[in-house]
Parts: sequence; structure tokens; C-alpha cells
Amino acid sequence: MKKLGLFLLLSVFCASFAFAQEKEEAKKEDGYKFTDLKVIPVTSVKDQHRAGTCWCYSGLGFIEAELLRMGKGEYDFSEMYIVSNTYNDRAMAAVRTHGDVSFSQGGSFYDVLYGMKKFGLVPESEMRPGVAYGDTLSDHSELSLLTDAMVKAIAEGEQKSLQKNENNEVLWQKAVAAVHDVYLGKCPEKFTYEGKEYTPKSFYESLGLNPDDYISITSYTHHPFYEKFVLEIQDNWRWAQCYNVPLDEMMDIFDYAVDHGYTVAWGSDVSEQGFRMGVRKGFCVLPETKPAAMQGSDMAHWTGMSAKEIQDEAAKHPTPQRWVTQEERQVAFDNWETTDDHGMLIYGKAKDQMGNEYYLVKNSWGDYGDYHGMFYASKAFVRYKTMNIVVHKDAIPKDIKKKLGIK
Repeated sequence: MKKLGLFLLLSVFCASFAFAQEKEEAKKEDGYKFTDLKVIPVTSVKDQHRAGTCWCYSGLGFIEAELLRMGKGEYDFSEMYIVSNTYNDRAMAAVRTHGDVSFSQGGSFYDVLYGMKKFGLVPESEMRPGVAYGDTLSDHSELSLLTDAMVKAIAEGEQKSLQKNENNEVLWQKAVAAVHDVYLGKCPEKFTYEGKEYTPKSFYESLGLNPDDYISITSYTHHPFYEKFVLEIQDNWRWAQCYNVPLDEMMDIFDYAVDHGYTVAWGSDVSEQGFRMGVRKGFCVLPETKPAAMQGSDMAHWTGMSAKEIQDEAAKHPTPQRWVTQEERQVAFDNWETTDDHGMLIYGKAKDQMGNEYYLVKNSWGDYGDYHGMFYASKAFVRYKTMNIVVHKDAIPKDIKKKLGIK
């Protein structure tokens, strides 16, 4: 009887252990499964290809989504029109500061807001990428080889004054603009859209957009909260200001905006392992890698595992997420662990099978991955790695708007 009892006990234990193993293996094989909770209409995914123009693709995607939200129909704006004008302005800024402002392909969401107000907008059909060199996508590699050298030669030169023509136009500036015309296409002065003639300015004005309605938000402790400051990143070369709010309130803005049907222009660091290991599979996460910080019934599973082993599991299926503090976020910014890498568009909310929360993201790398150019970014990742966001002022909760003095 004792042997039989021991046998039965061992049988039950083995069966339970085998069941637990099967459950764990099933969990690993499940991969990431997302349930969409909110999806806001956006325009189609574009491809910036070999050009550092994510700021323009995401910025104009944001404006296109705003027009959808406003009930004004679907538009596809020319990125190259804004890019060409912005490149020319940035070249002048680099020369005026003798090279202290960098000249590069990068930019910020503010370049789109500023650009559409100053230069206007044109439809994609009027100025497409790659046309000048027989392509349908951008490749600014050769363009930059030329213009980088030209701008550097003038900005860092020893000339006492800059040469001008009889119309008092600065020659180097006309030369750089001419190169942009050759590689990006000449900016149209007039065009016909749906049977009506426009200039870029009149086309923009016909849309009923107000750039002053859009607010940049960030969260860092090296400046006072509820005040504006110039975010210290190289691509903020126009010195645009951000409103500074506590981290939890920045996340409240994300949620309030999406819950009320507003998209979010999202600037983020994408060098993090949690982005690189999964974004082409459709996810971007910030896994907790310290077993002691994990709570719940699965804690025993993580005990004794190394950070790398946990990261490896996070590449296969959902794991507990790391929830950073305001201080951790600041340290990452100050240590250059969080850098200004990429602009994207947030247009919804979701959760995975473990209950982790995510935002839906529209990227500008073409039709790739399981979700055709879209992916899911965990709220934990967004909390840690957001550089700044731009939202409509009405997408900010009323109590936060009051603290910021926004009407």
C-alpha cells in the first residue's frame, strides 16, 4: 500500500509538472497576440527609404490624420516640398552660426508646422520622391555628399563677406537651392488640384489648419515643470519650445488624446534593444530584466534567470514590462542613452495576451513586417523613450491645460 501510494503521488506530481511544462511551452510558442482597443483613422503607410526625413513623413502623416479627424477628407501631401524648403533654411542657419547649427537631413515636427505656415503645402502628385533619378522612393545619399560639403565650405570658411549677384541674392544659397531642385524636384509655384488652381500657400489656407493649435510636450527634470523650454537636441535647429510636464501627466496626455480620437506625433529613441529586436515582427517592448521586480504567480519562472535570458524570452512572447521613474528617464537623457532618433505616429491603443498595454504606431519604412508598416509599442517603452510629442491642444486634459496656461 505504501509503495502504491508513493507511486500514485509521484504520478500526480509528474503529471502536474508535465502540464506546467506544456503550459509554459505553449506560452512561449504563442508569440505576441494583440487585441486592439482603439483605432483612429490614418492615411496609408509611406516609405522614407534612404533619407533621414522621418520627421516630415510622420509630421505630415499627423496633419493628414488631423484632416481626417476634422471631416475634411483624405489628403496625401508632398514630403519633398517641405523637405526641400527646410533643407534650404537649415543650410542658412548653419552658415549664420558658422557651423554651430548642424546641417543634416534630420528635423523635427516643428519643421512641418513651421513649413506649412511659411511655404504652404502641395499634393504628393505635384512633387514626388525619387523622380529626378528615375525612382519612386527617396535616396538622399548623393545629394547630401554635395550639399554637406557646400554648406561646410561656406560656414567654416575664412571669407570676410559673402558674394552676391546684382539682385543682392547670396550666391552660395542659390547654389545649394539649385542642387535641391535638381535632386528633389523644383517646388511648384502653381498647380491644379481637383479642378481648381492653387499656389502652395492658398492650398494650405484652404484646409483650415491652424499651426498654433498644435502643442509640443516633453517631460524632463532639468527644466521646471509647466513651463516651456527649447529641447536640447541637434535636430531642433529652429529652437522650438516644448511644454514640460511630469512623466505621469505626459502619459495621461497620450491616453486622453487617443481615447478622444486624436493621433499623436511621437518622437522617440529607437536604439533600445526592445525596439530593434521586435519592431519588424510588429512589437516594441521594454522588458523588466530584474526578477526581484517581477510580481505575480510567474515570479518563480524568472528567478535565477539572467537579464539576457529574460530579453531572449521577451523576443518570443510577452513578459512583464519595466516601469521607469522620472529620475531614470532623466538619467537616460543626460547620458545619451535616450537620443532623438525617429519620428512616428501613434493612432490607437491595444493590449497583449498578458495584459500589457500598447500604442499602435504608424511607421515610415514602407510595407514591412507582420502589420504592413505598423507596429505595437508598449506603454512602458513609450514612457521611457519618448523624446517629445505633438498633439492638438484639445487632446490635452483640461486640468493639465490649465497648469500650462493653454486656452
